[in-house]
Order: sequence, then structure tokens, then C-alpha cells
Amino acid sequence: MYPLAPERPLLTSQGFEELLSSSNVLNRKLEEVLGMTKEYKTIASLWESFHELMRSHGQEEDDGNEQGGMPGTGGHVVAAKASTTKQSD
Repeated sequence: MYPLAPERPLLTSQGFEELLSSSNVLNRKLEEVLGMTKEYKTIASLWESFHELMRSHGQEEDDGNEQGGMPGTGGHVVAAKASTTKQSD
């Protein structure tokens, strides 16, 4: 007969406990990964809105007057607003 037959219930229960423990660890890791992907979606949507804002800002500049370029590149010209106050003579 099977030499470990008397110890079979003990070995089976230990194997089950190890399987349950490993399964719990795996579930925790999967929950961590899912939580991280939610954070990445939030960051991605923030960058997407920033990109759309910059693209629309660039189109407005292209439609309006031509300015030199982006700040820090040496070609950017700061436009001054005209004064609306009346001067007395």
C-alpha cells in the first residue's frame, strides 16, 4: 500500500494551507497593480488635458499675430497691453 497513507490528511491540509496563503499573496499583489493602474489613468488624463490646452493655445497664437516662439528659446516676445487710462492735457 501507499507508504505515507497515515500521514496523507496532514500533508493534504498543509498543502491546502500553503495554497491558500499563496493565493492570498497573489490577490494582494493583483489589488496593488489594479490600484496603480488607476493612478496612472488619473495622471494620463491630467497630461492629456494639459496637451489639449497647449495645442489650443498654439492654435490661437497661429490664428492671431505671429510671436517669436516659446519662452526660454530666445524667440519669445512678451506682448504689452495698451493702456486704457485717459490722460488730461
